[in-house]
Formats: sequence, C-alpha cells, structure tokens
Amino acid sequence: MSNQNRKVIENLMSRTKIYMIIIAILLIVICIYEIRLIIPAIVMFFAILLYSYQIDKKRKAEISKHIHELIGDVDSAAKNTLINSPFPLVILETDGNIIWKSSKFVDEFMEIDINVYLDEIIKEVEQEIGHSNGKRQSIMKQIKIGKKIYKILGEYVKSKKGKKDEYMMTLYFIDNTENIDLFTKYMNSQTCIGIIMVDNYEEIIQRISAEEKPQMIAKLEKAIYDWANLTGGLIIKTERDTFIYVFEKRYLEQIESSKFSILDTIKEIKIGAKQQLTVSIAISEEGESNYSKYKSALSALDIALGRGGDQAVIRENGKYIFFGGRTQELEKRTKVKARIIAQALEELILASSNVVIMGHTNADIDSIGSSLGIYRLAKTLNKEVNIINNSSGQALNSFLEALNQQEEYQKAIITKTEAIQKMGRETLLIVVDTHKKTYVEAPELLELTPKIVVIDHHRKSTEFIDNVTLVFHEVYASSAAELVIEILQYCEKEIELTEIEAESLYAGIMIDTKNFTFKTGVRTFEAAAYLRKCGVDIIKIKKWFQSDLENYNIISEIVRNAEIVEDSIGISIYNKTDRDAGLICAKAADELLTISNITASFVIGNLGDKICISGRSIGDINVQVILEKLGGGGHITLAGAQVEGMSVEEVKQELMKSIHEYFAQIG
Repeated sequence: MSNQNRKVIENLMSRTKIYMIIIAILLIVICIYEIRLIIPAIVMFFAILLYSYQIDKKRKAEISKHIHELIGDVDSAAKNTLINSPFPLVILETDGNIIWKSSKFVDEFMEIDINVYLDEIIKEVEQEIGHSNGKRQSIMKQIKIGKKIYKILGEYVKSKKGKKDEYMMTLYFIDNTENIDLFTKYMNSQTCIGIIMVDNYEEIIQRISAEEKPQMIAKLEKAIYDWANLTGGLIIKTERDTFIYVFEKRYLEQIESSKFSILDTIKEIKIGAKQQLTVSIAISEEGESNYSKYKSALSALDIALGRGGDQAVIRENGKYIFFGGRTQELEKRTKVKARIIAQALEELILASSNVVIMGHTNADIDSIGSSLGIYRLAKTLNKEVNIINNSSGQALNSFLEALNQQEEYQKAIITKTEAIQKMGRETLLIVVDTHKKTYVEAPELLELTPKIVVIDHHRKSTEFIDNVTLVFHEVYASSAAELVIEILQYCEKEIELTEIEAESLYAGIMIDTKNFTFKTGVRTFEAAAYLRKCGVDIIKIKKWFQSDLENYNIISEIVRNAEIVEDSIGISIYNKTDRDAGLICAKAADELLTISNITASFVIGNLGDKICISGRSIGDINVQVILEKLGGGGHITLAGAQVEGMSVEEVKQELMKSIHEYFAQIG
C-alpha cells in the first residue's frame, strides 16, 4: 500500500476519534443534569463506538480493495502498452541475446537484417559503460536502417543475471524519416547568393573594335544566363562586368560536381584580339539574411580575385572551397593603382611616429630587398624606421655580409624583441612579400598597432591579415620588389636608392622570376630597367647566389632520385636535416623542370623543426592549389609550404594525396 493511501485511511480514523470525543462530552453534560441517564448514556456510547469500528473496518477494506484493483489495472495497462507498443521495441543484452521484441518490431524489420544494426548499437553502448559506473544510462541516437531514418531512444541497466559485464537494454525505434525529409527540404530551399565578375573586361573592351564589342558582350551574357538556367537561378546584371546570381541551395552540390563548367565556357569565347576572357565566381550560403550572404560572397570574391581570377570560391560550412584557377594571372596595363597607393603610403608614413617593416619567416632576398626599398622611402620622409630580420642561411649570408658592412643598416635591422619595444599605437607596420598573418616574422606585432600596410604578390589565401589600413596586393606582379619599385617611382618626393638597395630589389625580381624566365610581364622589365639606371651590378648579384660544388652534387642527387606520378609530376626528397634545405629544395625543383615531360616538380626537405616543400610548374599544373592543402601558398608556377608535426614520409603521402585530388578535380 502506498504512503498516499495510508494517509487517506489515517485521515478517516482521526475524524472518527474527533466525533467520538464530541459525543462523549455531550453525553457527560446530559448526565450531569439528569443522573438517571448515566447508564443509558454509557450503553449508547459503546454502541456508537462499536458501530463506528465496524464501519471504519468495512471502509478500510473497501479502500484497500479499490487500491489493489487500481494497481492491477495500471500493471495490466503497462503490460498491454509494452506488448502493443506503437513503436518497434526490443529488449536485449550486451552479449547480443534478444530477450523480447514487440510484434511491431518484428513487422518493421522483417526484410532487414536488424542484427547488424543492433551490434553497432551494442558496440557504442559498451564504449559508454565504462563512464556510467553501473548506473542507469539513457540511449539516444539516429541511424539509417534500409530506406528509413530512425531515432533510437532507450536505457541500459546492469543485468540481474549476476554476470559482471552484462547489461540489459530497452530500445524504442521511432521513424524520423519524414521529419528529416522536411528539414532537408527546408534547408535545400534556402537561398545562396553568388557574384560573377569578368576579370579582364576593361582590358579587352579597350583592345577590340567597336563592331566586336556587342558580339563579345552578347556571347558572354548568353553563356552566363544559360549556365544559371541549369539550376533555375536568377541572374541580375549590376555592372558592365558584374552579375548577381541567386539560386536555391539544393543546386549547390550539382554546381560543385560540375566543377564550374562556366569557367571553361567563358574561356572558349572567341575574341578578335586573341585574348581570353575569364571570370571569377563567389558563392556563399552563410548568413542569416540575404544581405549577409551577399557580404560573405563579396569577401569570397575578393579572395578569388586575389588568387589571380579565373576561379570559383564557395563559402560553405565555415570553409572556402576553390575550383579552377588554372590560367596565368593577367597583368594590369594601367599603373593608376600604383600611383594611388604611393600617395596614400606617403601620407601614412608622414602621419606616423615611426615605421617598422617586416617580411615573412625564413626571409628570402625578395622579402629583404622589398623591405630595404620601403626603408629608403621612410628615411627620405625623415621618419625613424627599422626592419625586422631573424633570418640567415646560405641564400642570404653573402648578401647580409655585404649589407652589414655598411654602418647605416647595422642599426636599422633589429630583432623581434627590439621591434616589440618600438611598437606603439602611432607606429606604422608595413608587411612585405606576404599577406598571411601566420607567416610574418613577428605575428605579435599585428596586435600592437591599428596602422598596418600590406604589400604582396602571392595568390590570396584565407589567412589574410585582418583590418589593414592599406593594401597593395597584385598577383600579376613577379615579386614584391616589383610592386615596391612602382611605389617608389610614383612618390611625390624623389627617392634615391643606394647601390645595395637597388641590387637587393633587382635580386628579388631575378630570384622570383628564375632569371626572368617565369611570371614576367611588361611591368617586370620596366622595374628592372629602372633599377639598372640606379647602377645595379648584375655580376655581384649572381655571386651572392652561386652554389658551391657540394650543394650542386646534392641537387644532382635529388634530381636523380626523383619519381614520376600522374605521368608528368616529379617528386623527390632531400633526406638530410639542413637549415638550408629550403634553398636546396627550391633549386632542385627548378632543375627537375629542365627534364622533358615533367610539367611540375615537388621537392621535400627537412629543416629540423619543420618539413619544407618547394613546388614548381611550367604553367600547366597549378602548384599553388596543390600545396595550399598542406598549408602553403604561392603562384601557379611557384609555390611552397612548411609543415610541422609530421615526418618527411608522412608529408610525402599528404602531398601525393593532394596531387591525386587535384587531378580528380580537373577531370
């Protein structure tokens, strides 16, 4: 009998006692006034007492019987509910033994081998048992069985068999397929916003005849509209070279699987000037409103353009997914942007208390030369200026030795610790030859000032430095040195470079273009011509980067041990742990490209604390896209990466995987 039922009976008994006390008092009062009634009163009181006892006993029996009947009804209902459960129900033990299953369970999974799925659930429960300390634990998971998706609810408890590690589970299988389908339909109906921009619209329009312009525009717009119609999308032309693309998310997978065929369709459009049209596409599904998705797509488009154009970027689930990007960057013929940047940079330098310049880690001559060019600009404007450099090695030793012989630069070049002490809110921090916040010489400096300038020529990655004041980022440029020279040429104040500054800038261009054979344009040679007027000694520069016989033999051995993958990719390893492995790998990768039928090369080396990779290509293979998956970057023809926490062999396997994925993507 439950406590609640006991309380009911006790309440009844207490009320009877009160009534009897009241009757007794009344009888005593009557007897005081009439003594003759004492005996009849006593008889009457005991008669009432006996009657009350009998009535209470009978009522107690009736209540008890009612309670037992009620409990019996509840037990029966529970049993009937269990047996006739509207959901498939099974009771089993962790050894796989099924104790009982409902008729609904049998009917639901008659044509399915349900034991396979039950074994999977048992394995998951066994993994959780160690954390439960033998207590009752709930089970909730989702699983696809056949064509349906079920939500599994239940509990598991220690088995009463006495076996130490045996548990018993009760599982309900709730068909959740319809809810999942409704949710999927809802998600698929969400809007995706895309932006399509023609990379070289202005350049081509200026170079073709008036008769060809409407034909080109008609072909371009027809290709874009036809492609959008495949997904039921809406295309809105907002500018001469820009289109907004709106479509439902259900078609995003279809667009990805087609690998943005529109990129190749646009390039096939014939133009009289024998130039190739290319487009950049950015699509975003992220954002609570269409406007926020549009802003996200704009950011993605900026990355696509910063990577050289002719590619598509999808912003999905917090990540950027890239497609295309197999053509060379287009050189801009106008220098208007360089002139505007030069004027803005002068104003920023003049408005700052001091200037600090830094390049990327493991600095090369392009990074150092660009830093020296900006150093001379700040000095000409009478500002305190310093360059951070913690790098050395075979690639820079000869140059740094020549630089240190001049007293001016002994104080100008400082360490990271010294730079931190010089930083303030009014300090102008200029980053050259990189835009990646994780790849600069001193990442801490980025947080110490709001005034940051970035000058870089590498294809844009997703790790771009945040909240920069001024950006000069042109992927068509051969080197950061080329961009710095253009800035110096357009400054209002005439800049006079010293001999070593001019030579370091020339060396930066020469090294990044592999002696003016890769990634050169008209503006590259214009920059080189400007430096020649400054008195550059080319023979001295060549001596800075000469290899000795030992290193030449090492490079020859690396080339000899190369293996070929995907018919045209050369991969080799420099096994020795060497602080100059980066330079040796770069030279070996260059040497591999001199072999016929090799269109791209990768050489892996061990720096000690990191594994480095140098990638080179003659243009058919985009080595930047391949190495980007290993945290690297660069250009189509020249890229690199540094990997931590992995062995040389592990890095090789990851590189091979990235190469295979690249070829699978380009079909």
